[in-house]
Amino acid sequence: MIKVHRRTVGRVLGAAAIIGLGFATLADAASERVPRDLGPRTGVVVAVAHGYPPGTIVIFSDKRTLDLVLGGDRARRYQIGVGRNGFRWSGVVKVGRKAEWPDWRPPAEMKARSPELPEIVPAGPFNPMGARGIYLYRGNTDTLYRIHGTNDRSTVGEFASSGCFRMSNADVIDLYDRVRIGTMVVVQ
Repeated sequence: MIKVHRRTVGRVLGAAAIIGLGFATLADAASERVPRDLGPRTGVVVAVAHGYPPGTIVIFSDKRTLDLVLGGDRARRYQIGVGRNGFRWSGVVKVGRKAEWPDWRPPAEMKARSPELPEIVPAGPFNPMGARGIYLYRGNTDTLYRIHGTNDRSTVGEFASSGCFRMSNADVIDLYDRVRIGTMVVVQ
């Protein structure tokens, strides 16, 4: 895991940001700590009895899986990381927005817990949102929870987040291409 130092706040672009993250040179940034691929593909088609219409996303926090209902009692199941103790939630939301290689802006609650977090982390290998962001809304209101990729694949399959759902970048790209704005998301 790459830690962002306090002195990097406000530095978000170019070599200054890379060096501010603790690397002496740009070449040092291209070390084994920077992901070289999109991670594993875990999506497999499984038999299910959800009763939800095709296209629905069903998240099982306790099992750390996400199902995209295909219909005919089948779903594409992915391994995910979910909220750690005190950060898990349940309910019905919808996909309100999607973004490729999104920036990350830590929510105010997260910044209150960790004031050293920067205001923004641009897209790239140091961004905790990874390759895609699927933004979850309740009505027309952003919940601030996301289904997103991660560049720290050790957290996929774990109870590790502050309430978001993490997938390998390969898996979130696959899911992103399969879902539409308005898709129902059931979190159990």
